Amino acid sequence: MKKYRFLPCLLFSFVLISSVSNAAVHAKSETFRTSDGITLHYLDAGSGPAILFIPGWTMAADIFEAQIDALSAQFRVVSIDLRSQGDSEKASDGNYPARHAQDVKELMDHLKISSVVLVGWSNGVPDVLSFIDQFGSANLRGAVLVDGFVDASDAPIQKGMASFLEAFQTNRKQFTDQFVRGMYATKPSEEYIQHVEEQALKTPTNSAITELYNVLSKGDFTPALAKMDKPVLYICESRMEAQGKILQSKLPKAQISVMKDAAHAMFVDDPTHFNQLVTDFVNSSPAK
Repeated sequence: MKKYRFLPCLLFSFVLISSVSNAAVHAKSETFRTSDGITLHYLDAGSGPAILFIPGWTMAADIFEAQIDALSAQFRVVSIDLRSQGDSEKASDGNYPARHAQDVKELMDHLKISSVVLVGWSNGVPDVLSFIDQFGSANLRGAVLVDGFVDASDAPIQKGMASFLEAFQTNRKQFTDQFVRGMYATKPSEEYIQHVEEQALKTPTNSAITELYNVLSKGDFTPALAKMDKPVLYICESRMEAQGKILQSKLPKAQISVMKDAAHAMFVDDPTHFNQLVTDFVNSSPAK
């Protein structure tokens, strides 16, 4: 397990809370079809200013269970299963950040959401930055980037990811077990761990590799920030603070909040703190 311990702190998560079929998340479970004919699943709860959550690599929409249940008392909270993840269709094409961003925009159009705070976690960070790159910030109230790469072009990151992908392919089930167990500052139950692993393995291996490769091949997503004129908050664990500094060097008004006692899945480790950060950010971001 020690071999991969640094990866959850720097890379992407497999974490998943209870599934909708277990009635853990109090939200409507819906689907829609994208412009290229893929059926995507999403959760929709509450009313008010819109927040749209984008989970990380191989993750499902209900990873944000604690956010959906709490924040929907004040906001409209939507969480998407990206293509090839969760209960969305397993697509052979379109598994890259720009298409993810287009899927998010099409979901917004489907729901007639014209102003939103996007919250992207882990691999969802490049997805949010790709959204800004393609569509600008006209439909954004703000963006919350959570513990993910804004720039993965650094040589040590690239080298680490090469080892990561090799281990992932060599014995995916064993690797997933080690990876998931290293994701938390808190200690989840064994039942929870098993559920996380089952959900993580739903994404086809080739699709998962393609998604990650497409993030690494581009590497630097910071040029998109030139198109961002709305508030941005970066929430991270201590070991990802350097990424927040990179963000702030490109976008000086961006805020950084470090959750020092949490790990990569900080919204699971300390949902109360995380939810308050998001609530304060949304309430302080002017509606367009």
